[in-house]
Amino acid sequence: MRLPRQSAAVAMTAFLAGAGVTHFVSPRFYDPMVPTQLPGTARFWVLASGVAEIGVAATVAVPRTRRLGALAAAALFVAVFPANVKMAVDRSTRSPRERAVAYGRLPMQVPLLLWARKVRRDA
Repeated sequence: MRLPRQSAAVAMTAFLAGAGVTHFVSPRFYDPMVPTQLPGTARFWVLASGVAEIGVAATVAVPRTRRLGALAAAALFVAVFPANVKMAVDRSTRSPRERAVAYGRLPMQVPLLLWARKVRRDA
């Protein structure tokens, strides 16, 4: 049994909105991931990325803007990759569990990009 085409979009909306909310609920978790090369404070980027995730979620949620939203989601997934790399580098000397989580985030960008492509194609 295949799920309806819109189920991928609904799931992506929930994923992005949930991730965006966590940037406001637990910003201290994200602060160390912000690459130091970015101008301004880490907290600014944490909150800005939370706003971006929630905004992209809203764009994916609306059928009329879903194609654009999926494209924005793909761009967002690429944009946050440097933070995932920084997290992996910073945790390279931590416990095996923490390293596994940090390194495990890196290849996850591929399925996220494929997911965004599916949502865009199905829109």
